[in-house]
Amino acid sequence: MNLDIRAGVIAALILTAIFFLISTLTGLQTVLTGRKVKFFKLRRDQMMRGWRLIALGLFWVVCGVLVYFFGEPLAYRVITPSPTLPASLTPSITPSISTTPTITKTPSITLTPAESYTPTATATPHIPIAVEARFEGRLTPPADAAFSPLIFTNIGLDDDYNPIGPGIQFTNPVGHLYAVFSYARMEDDIQWSALWYHEGNLVHYETLPWNGGSGGIGYTDWNPAPEMWLPGEYIIQIFLGTDLQISGTFNVVGEPPTSTPTPTPSQTSTPSPAPSSTVTPSGE
Repeated sequence: MNLDIRAGVIAALILTAIFFLISTLTGLQTVLTGRKVKFFKLRRDQMMRGWRLIALGLFWVVCGVLVYFFGEPLAYRVITPSPTLPASLTPSITPSISTTPTITKTPSITLTPAESYTPTATATPHIPIAVEARFEGRLTPPADAAFSPLIFTNIGLDDDYNPIGPGIQFTNPVGHLYAVFSYARMEDDIQWSALWYHEGNLVHYETLPWNGGSGGIGYTDWNPAPEMWLPGEYIIQIFLGTDLQISGTFNVVGEPPTSTPTPTPSQTSTPSPAPSSTVTPSGE
C-alpha cells in the first residue's frame, strides 16, 4: 500500500506539471496574439483570456506544491495501509558430512526400574536419576553438536539408515519403531541418552557412550511386547550428557493386542511292559 500511494503522489505531480505547462504556454501565446488585434474590445478580451490561462498555470503550481508536501500524509489518513507480512525465514540447511561412518546397531536397554516409582516428564526436560546413574561416557558434550528433527517409522530402515515410510501416527500393533536423526560435530565416548515417554511416564530408555563418529545418521528404537504399545502421545528426548538436544512427538492409536498364553501340554505317562511308567515332558 505504501508503494501505491507514493506512486499516486508522483503521478499527481506529473499531471500538475503538465497542466502548468499547457496553461502557461497557451496563456502566453494568447496574450502575444491578442496584442496584434486591431480592435480594442477583441484585443482586450483575448488578452484577458491569456492572463486567465497564465493564472491557471500558477494555480497548478500551487496544487503541485501541496500534493508534494501534504499528499502522502493525507492519503494515509484516509486509507489505512494493510500490514505487510515479513518474508518467511528459510531454515539453514545442515551441512552434510563428507564421510558417513558406519554405525553399529546399539542394543536398546529395556527399562527395569529398581525403584517403586515411575519417573515422569516435567516441564523442564531432564535426565532421571536412575538413568544418570548408568552414565559411562568420559567426554564433555561439544557445544556445537547438531541434530536434525526426529523422523519416525515402524517399517524399518534402508541400507543407509534412512527411514522407510515415515509417519507421526501409528496404529496398533505398532511393532518395532525407530526414531531416526542425522547429526554432525559429534565425538565418540560422549554419553548420550534417549528417553521414551508415554503420556508423561518413562516407558523406555537407552544410554551409553557415543560410538557413531562425528557425523552421519543414527537412531533410537524400541521393540516391546505388542501389549506395551498403549494408545496416546509419545515423546522422545535425546540428551548429550544432561543437556537436551532434540525431542519429537508421535501418536499411537487403537487398542494394543493382548497376549494369549499358549497352553502347555500336560505330562502324560506312557505305559511300558516294565512295571514302572516313563514320563516324557512336552518339547523333548
